Amino acid sequence: MTFRNWTLALALAAPLAGVGSALAETKPAAEKPAKEKEFVSFGSLKAPALDAARAQAADWLKGAGKADADTQKQFDAIWDAKSDAAILARVADTLSLGDPDAAKLLEQARDPQAAPPMEVPAILKDAKRPAFYRANLALAYSKALTNKRVFEEALEALRTIKPDQVVDPGAYFFHRAVAEHALLMKDDAFRSITAVVEDVADAPDRYKLVSILMLYDMRTWKEKDLGWIARKMNNIERRLDLSRGGPQTQKMQKEVVARLDELIKQLENQNNNNNSQSNGGGCPSGGQGQQGQQPGNTNTPSSPMKDSNIATNGGPGNVDQKRLKGLAEQWGKLPERERARAMADLTRDMPPQYREVIERYFKDIARSAGK
Repeated sequence: MTFRNWTLALALAAPLAGVGSALAETKPAAEKPAKEKEFVSFGSLKAPALDAARAQAADWLKGAGKADADTQKQFDAIWDAKSDAAILARVADTLSLGDPDAAKLLEQARDPQAAPPMEVPAILKDAKRPAFYRANLALAYSKALTNKRVFEEALEALRTIKPDQVVDPGAYFFHRAVAEHALLMKDDAFRSITAVVEDVADAPDRYKLVSILMLYDMRTWKEKDLGWIARKMNNIERRLDLSRGGPQTQKMQKEVVARLDELIKQLENQNNNNNSQSNGGGCPSGGQGQQGQQPGNTNTPSSPMKDSNIATNGGPGNVDQKRLKGLAEQWGKLPERERARAMADLTRDMPPQYREVIERYFKDIARSAGK
């Protein structure tokens, strides 16, 4: 066994040893009814052998009316190539060879400079097309979109086909899991990951390893905690990078701002309660609270604060959505010193790793507002 294979075996051994318990712990609380399940294979799915896939591709090419000598020569070059090209890649090249529409669709999907699609192309939903053509073109198309982080349309395209229709069911479930995981669709991603690990007999080790890593990541997900905010922010940033700042992105932004507001209020209430308990409800007699603030007065300071201090005299609810929105709108115009103070105030008592993601979020909102 080569060093590379030993390394891969060791990498797989650790997560696979506990994958059963991980699947059980991450399993959705309530399974969908049997009639709603989209796939039940029990390990029976498997990619066809190279010769069998080649025969299927040849039959489709002949049925498409491409039987001339030049086309046959190009077809043989695709399938006789001594390379590591996967079966799906060879099938996709065959579809491009036999149909200009397929060639154009895949070229656009693979072009990093091309605008992302806003809907699934009609050609992938055309039931009049042969199942071999439509299913494998949809899979190759979705794979290309997933590589560009266009997860919404990649997932929609995969939903138009079934895993037993494609030459690479492992790729079908893996790219579906990647899209669902990125879109925070925990239950759906769990089912797709289970299929990669348990239902596809010959899924590549790299698919299984990444799927298990996604599974372990999902075990840490909690509803509307700081991790949820960070994942939402990353998804918003991705959509803004794809020039998708429309209603759906705006809705996600509002959800994040509202949740940030809730967390800040909770922290303020907690701090106020802790302060009240530590000093018996007020400052000791004859003493002062914050600098320049008279005893018993917790709201109005009598002198300006030093620049190095952060305002702490706000009460519960003092930081609301209006303030957060205003901060986002003015973020790009604020001097660096004021941005640092505002960010320190917003992230007070939050784990330090969330400072960067929150700051990036406000920058993204300001950037989208300026477009």
